[in-house]
Amino acid sequence: MNKKEPNEMNRRQELQQQYKETKKEAGVFQVRNTINGKVWVVSTKNLKSMNGKLMELQMGGNRNETLQKEWNEFGGDAFVMEVLEVLKVKETGYFDENDALKKLEEKWLDDLQPFEERGYNKRKV
Repeated sequence: MNKKEPNEMNRRQELQQQYKETKKEAGVFQVRNTINGKVWVVSTKNLKSMNGKLMELQMGGNRNETLQKEWNEFGGDAFVMEVLEVLKVKETGYFDENDALKKLEEKWLDDLQPFEERGYNKRKV
């Protein structure tokens, strides 16, 4: 078994602690196809999860079939991920993060209309 050096263990623990202390930001981001202009608008409680979505696409496991198909067809270099807006947290009084995030996503869906030929989102019925 390969034993880790004490400095390596300390560095790993330090990095883990930094990650835990890093403030999570909720918000809305888009994955944009630079070839045809189509976008996929997504909200998340942690914008760092954008990297997870990128990995899903790279591994061929994204649930959005149309987006995954075009990712496979055009290649990852044809897409960019962009934060559209960070959720502003209300400092005082009651704040429902889930509701606020849902409204923020709806605002961007209304603005960008990423449906059918314009994007990868499905209209909610």
